[in-house]
Amino acid sequence: MNKVILMGRLTKDPELRYTSVNNTAVCSFTLAVDRRFARQGEEKQADFIPVVAWSKLAEFCGKYFQKGRQVAVVGRIQTRTWDDNEGKKHYVTEVIAEEAYFADNKRSDDTGARAMGGSGSDQADGFYPIDDGDELPF
Repeated sequence: MNKVILMGRLTKDPELRYTSVNNTAVCSFTLAVDRRFARQGEEKQADFIPVVAWSKLAEFCGKYFQKGRQVAVVGRIQTRTWDDNEGKKHYVTEVIAEEAYFADNKRSDDTGARAMGGSGSDQADGFYPIDDGDELPF
């Protein structure tokens, strides 16, 4: 089984590109994920994890995610290698995002929060305030 769940902050704005072959959207970003424990007297440390999203999810991330925003990503780990022009082999391990969510309450654009099922206003969640004097239908 290969499943990853991460929550962290974006280190910079996501980079949205389109492939030259099929014009498929691909969005890359890095998440700073705090480690759970810190040694006594030391500052908490973070791991910087590269994430790649494809297609509609890539377009969503490119449009709504911003540097500093806390997000949660569900996906899988993937490794790949390639040789550069000088014949040097490069290795990379990254998370391929299958789901992405807002994980903080900073809402500069409520539409985006609702699109991913995030916490928007009460009306966005399907709940409406009622007057205490109103009778309930049940």
